Amino acid sequence: MADPTGFLKTTERELPKRRPVPVRIMDWKEVYERQDRDQLQRQAGRCMDCGIPFCHQGCPLGNLIPEWNDLTWKGDARAASDRLHATNNFPELTGRLCPAPCESACVLGINQPAVTIKQVEVSIADQAFDSGWIDAQPPERLTGKTVAVVGSGPAGLAAAQQLTRAGHTVAVYERDDRIGGLLRYGIPDFKLEKQILDKRLKQMREEGTRFRPGVSIGTDITWDELRARFDAVVVATGTPVARNLDIPGRELDGIHLAMDYLVRANHAVAGDDVANPISATGKHVVVLGGGDTGSDCIGTAHRQGAASVTNLAIGRKPSAMRPEHQPWPMTPTVFEVQTSHEEGGEREYLVSTVEFVSDDAGAVRALRVAETEYLDGRRVPKAGTEYEIPADLVLLALGFTGPETDTEHEQLGLAVSDHGAFERSADYQTATPGVFVAGDAGRGQSLIVWAIAEGRSAAAAVDRYLEGESELPWPVAPTDRPIAL
Repeated sequence: MADPTGFLKTTERELPKRRPVPVRIMDWKEVYERQDRDQLQRQAGRCMDCGIPFCHQGCPLGNLIPEWNDLTWKGDARAASDRLHATNNFPELTGRLCPAPCESACVLGINQPAVTIKQVEVSIADQAFDSGWIDAQPPERLTGKTVAVVGSGPAGLAAAQQLTRAGHTVAVYERDDRIGGLLRYGIPDFKLEKQILDKRLKQMREEGTRFRPGVSIGTDITWDELRARFDAVVVATGTPVARNLDIPGRELDGIHLAMDYLVRANHAVAGDDVANPISATGKHVVVLGGGDTGSDCIGTAHRQGAASVTNLAIGRKPSAMRPEHQPWPMTPTVFEVQTSHEEGGEREYLVSTVEFVSDDAGAVRALRVAETEYLDGRRVPKAGTEYEIPADLVLLALGFTGPETDTEHEQLGLAVSDHGAFERSADYQTATPGVFVAGDAGRGQSLIVWAIAEGRSAAAAVDRYLEGESELPWPVAPTDRPIAL
């Protein structure tokens, strides 16, 4: 444990400073500054000797949170890094991007602000990179077996690293021009500067993982050809199919899916020539959807110099406190102010969009909206409450419905479940022998920590399929329950 009386002496939850809003919206660098070491140790020392660490239950990876909190408090950063990497391939990513269900389950959170688990995690990871402790871990022997991983998001990368370290020859295929999936082009740099991702990819290359960007499986290479070349295939293509809003005026110019906007913005930040850029400069921007993707759109629009930004949500504004029906240690739905929300704009709740209104040139000029009312459990526009909100650019950040299923369904014969993802058994294997599914492609839209946990577990399943047994860890099953090898 950390400081036995730390939670009594330090009752405040402290996070590192954020760069001033007028400064940070002028660039794409990360919002947070590095945390002072004394403050970090003080916050790690708040971790309690709670008997049963419910943070373990909250974390799908089973991160050894009290142990690396204790080591951080003691100042043993190298050992803290080793303990952190024992369960998590990419703590520098989860420490930045995960919404931290571990903190919702923190025992201290019953009557005090929870331990800053996520910040301690990313601080350990960053110090490990800065200190040169992140070495390649190539396998001692090669098995002679080959594995193709399709998709280079967190699930695919975690599976690839685990399988490479187990001695298999692994090739990761990515249809985009660079490796990383949505980590590369879906997450803005102010949340994840891409050199952080590149450092981890460098380690993976040195371990022996082979990357094949710019290759679309199903067209450039058929799925049958891929199966013929490799002993096993891991499908980790995520859930790129976005939820649309089929209302009058949807075809107007200036209305875009959020990911189309973010991907092009990230290409531009990377210095690429973007054929059809989508810019918020000087425009009145309306973002539909109150989740992380919507927040990313808001922050991007601010940095592009939007005239105004309005965020609309169809549902009620969440409570500022934990709701009674979501008691500890559940992950509660609470009102959240992300860094993008601090930077300006308006947030409105109980707003239903009923129509996109056109100007004379066929572009959107406004949204016709109405107050949301609940009827028979449905959220519908309330008659007689309609009004208009000016808009030059509308971004639909309404979530994702599932993976792209056409080529996989046709060429692999993969079945699609009722919730739109690929069906798989308790060992992550599909009905097609040797083909496995990991991450959102089989689970549905979820968190980065679940993607990594599933990638690690699927790797163990593939290793066992190829070798008859496996010593790789198996954090979670597709049923969300741990199972033993």
